[in-house]
Amino acid sequence: MRNLGFAYLALSYTTVTRAYCIKDTFMGSNFFDNWRWETIDDPTHGRVNYVDKWAAQAANLSYASDNKFVMRVDAYQVVTKGARGRDSVRIISNAAYGDSVTVLDLAHMPHGCGTWPAFWSLSKKGPWPNGGEIDVIEGVHTNTINLSSLHTKPGCSMKEPRGQNGQTVSSNCDANVNYNQGCGTSYAKPNSYGAGFNAVGGGWFILERSATVGINVWFWPRNDPNVPLAISEGRKTVWPDASWGPPEARFPVDSCDHAAFFDPHSMIFDTTFCGDWAGATFGSAGCGAGSCNDFVDKNPDKFKEAYWEINSLRVYTL
Repeated sequence: MRNLGFAYLALSYTTVTRAYCIKDTFMGSNFFDNWRWETIDDPTHGRVNYVDKWAAQAANLSYASDNKFVMRVDAYQVVTKGARGRDSVRIISNAAYGDSVTVLDLAHMPHGCGTWPAFWSLSKKGPWPNGGEIDVIEGVHTNTINLSSLHTKPGCSMKEPRGQNGQTVSSNCDANVNYNQGCGTSYAKPNSYGAGFNAVGGGWFILERSATVGINVWFWPRNDPNVPLAISEGRKTVWPDASWGPPEARFPVDSCDHAAFFDPHSMIFDTTFCGDWAGATFGSAGCGAGSCNDFVDKNPDKFKEAYWEINSLRVYTL
């Protein structure tokens, strides 16, 4: 079946030439200049206090070198009952992109009980869910497998089979269905999320979105010998083709018209705690007794691994 899926994907890639050239590179302090620190109340009802850029830098929650950018959560303070939540960072790109390839070279992602980190994109025009949402990296607690999902207005769903390496978790992308579960795919490759990902030095997540082929997400861990050189070397042009193999998650246009459900998106990194997903699953995650919010408030030392360390983020356009 894997060979048949690869052959199907190879056929689809040879019918359309898709060469993407570098548009924007975010590395080190570029994130301070070209992204906005949001201080909104968490839309997913997390036990989190998003702080602005100046507060993040003052508390050493965010800092940069020439080739690294880091965003941490507070791992030192006990949170008082009257506070909004544990200090964290949520940033959104000023720029928005349509047809493009986004290459995230990530050295470390947040993980641990109570955490809910995500790298995703959202319609700049909105309002949500108009224009769509694409979740590239998402998980909670001590998960080891990444989940990529779409969330849309009514009318978008996925058919099977669709030539992806991962396993379908849900097929209806409508944000109004099943408590906004969206249409999600869990990855098949190992070390795609959490402690395992960090232990091998991270890796690469690649998002392609195209009005002609839909949405594809590839993943290669740092120790994978099959990562394309254009990706690992950060070349100026990339060509998603059959040599890349099947994406971990594939959302084709034959079951959801990309142009009708997705417009230009800004990109977002955030780390929240508990809330609609992590809060609901805390009791079954093996994180101990009590509530998720109490765990987050009283155990700052449990969040020392809750940080993003980004080597680079490159965006390529047609």
